Amino acid sequence: MRGNVIDLAVAVVIGTAFTNVVNSVVKGLINPVVGAFGTKDLDHYRSCLNGPCETNQAGEVVKGIPIMWGSVLSATLSFLITAAVVYFLMVLPMARFLARKAARQKLAEEKQVEVEAAEIVLLREIRDELIAQRGGANPPPPAARS
Repeated sequence: MRGNVIDLAVAVVIGTAFTNVVNSVVKGLINPVVGAFGTKDLDHYRSCLNGPCETNQAGEVVKGIPIMWGSVLSATLSFLITAAVVYFLMVLPMARFLARKAARQKLAEEKQVEVEAAEIVLLREIRDELIAQRGGANPPPPAARS
């Protein structure tokens, strides 16, 4: 159980650090690209639901009901980047590793079955030889050998 707790703690720390990296990519790379078409920050993209929205000097809405779809888009992009990195750098390699491990294990099991079958044949031959050396009984017929 201690190993699982340590694994979970490591995952949380790495996840937190990775979140910072993804947020930096969105703010430092994606926002400027989007800024080429409009404002420099996705958080400033919004639509007004009720009447014309009026803002004060600080950028706060004082009249109207804004829909902040830019911040939703920013969070969605952060999620998609995080999901893609987790999938391609963690899930996919682990799935390949487990598939290779299962194939190796299956091959080892098949070899073990072959060895056991060969041992059974050898033991039957030894049994038949011992019976023949005693001289009293005939070896059992092949159908009765099991």
